[in-house]
Amino acid sequence: MTTNGNHDNPGQLTFAVPKGRILDEALPVMARAGVEPEAAFHDPKCRALAFGTNRADMRLIRVRAFDVATFVAHGAAQVGIVGSDVIEEFDYADLYAPVDLGIGLCRLSVARLAEDGENPAGASHLRVATKYPSLTRRHFEAAGVQAECVKLNGAMELAPSLGLARQIVDLVSTGKTLKENGLVETSTILEISARLIVNRTALKTDRRVAALVDAFRRDAESGNGAAAA
Repeated sequence: MTTNGNHDNPGQLTFAVPKGRILDEALPVMARAGVEPEAAFHDPKCRALAFGTNRADMRLIRVRAFDVATFVAHGAAQVGIVGSDVIEEFDYADLYAPVDLGIGLCRLSVARLAEDGENPAGASHLRVATKYPSLTRRHFEAAGVQAECVKLNGAMELAPSLGLARQIVDLVSTGKTLKENGLVETSTILEISARLIVNRTALKTDRRVAALVDAFRRDAESGNGAAAA
């Protein structure tokens, strides 16, 4: 297995994968599609961001989920895996998401303090803590509410109790974290799953990208993941 992920090679494909919750589920899917990282990728002490793979013509980069979309949209990476929440938040024109991988399932929801009984539906302005300002604004605009978004990257559940924001918009899986912090879901903005994403130009110009799409699509259609999008 090659270990040259840190070295520049203009002929290499760059495959961006996200840190965090999706990665553990993504690795078996990638392996079935023929992409496996070098051993150093699994070493918790390793601080490298680029890694070799079982393919000499491909390296992996491991970055934050939001950055996966940016790297792929701008062509710095040709292929990636990321949640549909990130795709919808940025809405990059040069990003194409051809395969729903059927992993990383969760939802983007609105939540408030359980004791906050006042109905904000009639309000024309609302302060909301979120790391998804675009999706949040669009959701509330559809209800005729102007959302003032306070950007947070974590500890979202603290915002209502500390008076930072009346409501939050955040990812929800089981709802346990919301409950433990005295919050309740009030609506769902988006059902989320992880997608294979590609740079549109790379898909048109590099046969290897199209071959990867086909490999991931076959895996999804085989029943290992969701059907292709």
